[in-house]
Amino acid sequence: MTLSIRPATPVDLPLIAQFIRDLADYEKLAHEVRFDETKLGEKLFGPRPYAEVLIGEIDGQAQGFALFFHNFSTFEGKPGIYLEDLFVRPEARGSGLGKALLAHLAKLCVERDCARLEWWVLDWNTPSIGFYQSLGAKLMDEWTVMRVDGAALTGLAATADR
Repeated sequence: MTLSIRPATPVDLPLIAQFIRDLADYEKLAHEVRFDETKLGEKLFGPRPYAEVLIGEIDGQAQGFALFFHNFSTFEGKPGIYLEDLFVRPEARGSGLGKALLAHLAKLCVERDCARLEWWVLDWNTPSIGFYQSLGAKLMDEWTVMRVDGAALTGLAATADR
């Protein structure tokens, strides 16, 4: 069995879209998937890419992906990498592909002089939490995630010019 990690290209867009849908199904969040594939492609591969994607392969067959982007730590004075999505197809779990994708991201962090690699995980996803902890990841349970979206985002934006 040969594991390989490669950067995604525009040709991979349908594959990336399917991985996102598969991840949403796994996380019981399929009802929240709303992206338009063409617009997703523009945001990933257009003139100003907002994120990068790695494709994980086993024996030349795509079996997983990692979608990530840079953030910035003011305390460290350095960029970091935020992993938005990591997914390995169920039949490929246990192959080492998930670890290989995370190791590749860690290598990118080191090469790009990043301070950290971060991501969120759902509280109920104990198999993933255990896996991440086995790699040295620590829970950041003293932080609470905040989000403004939809009508609240539009409403807040409208107050900017007042």
